[in-house]
Amino acid sequence: MKTLAVIPARYGSSRFVGKPLAKIADKEMIFWVCEAVNNSALFTKTIVATDNRQIYDLVLGHGFEAMMTSEAHTNGTQRCEQVLNEEEKAGNYYDVLVNVQGDEPMIKKEQLKLVLQAFEEDKNTQIATLCKRIDDIDTLLSPNVVKVAASGENALCFSRSVIPFARTKTQEEGIESGIYYKHIGLYAYKTEILHKLVALKPTPLEQMESLEQLRWLENGYRIKIKQTTIDSFGIDTKEELDLLNSTLLSNY
Repeated sequence: MKTLAVIPARYGSSRFVGKPLAKIADKEMIFWVCEAVNNSALFTKTIVATDNRQIYDLVLGHGFEAMMTSEAHTNGTQRCEQVLNEEEKAGNYYDVLVNVQGDEPMIKKEQLKLVLQAFEEDKNTQIATLCKRIDDIDTLLSPNVVKVAASGENALCFSRSVIPFARTKTQEEGIESGIYYKHIGLYAYKTEILHKLVALKPTPLEQMESLEQLRWLENGYRIKIKQTTIDSFGIDTKEELDLLNSTLLSNY
């Protein structure tokens, strides 16, 4: 199976401008992600997709591959598909593309391997992502944490609200029984499916929740969910970066 890892790295984040260039310990965030993906040895090729020349030059200067992509893209999926288009024009074809978030510096090989496993186990897998059991009430109630409800390994719905609703149990009992799951935003796509996803129009549920994956479900695409025990730590704000630098880094 030929696999392409694309790392979207947009400079103009609304909450943290220049985020890919922010330092974690002694190196920029984008290099933590690049090294994690490269060291996993799971991918045929890895490309950083950016809209910023400084990021592009820096990535190339450190020996990784990068591609300049359009500033008009509104999400990482579009940026990934542009990279795929350019690769296919050059005669480079892949079975699966993995969108590795450029603000997930602590991504682990085990997570990358697990999301690829969905395609190895089932040739009909269209899209795959990860989830992790929620074990505390603060995580469950946070609108910044996306929850997922699934039937077996098939996603039913994603929401920023608590799903499922605890009608016959308390939320604490639901946590204890393992009914709640956090979505880990690592996406993998069969390449022909990715081309189709980008052509879809925004949908009502997606616009209400601001969750792009709802667009795919609303259009009948299947999302395979693999469960991991490893949490994610996305960096959305300067405060989260400071927290990682001061407390979390010593755990990795």
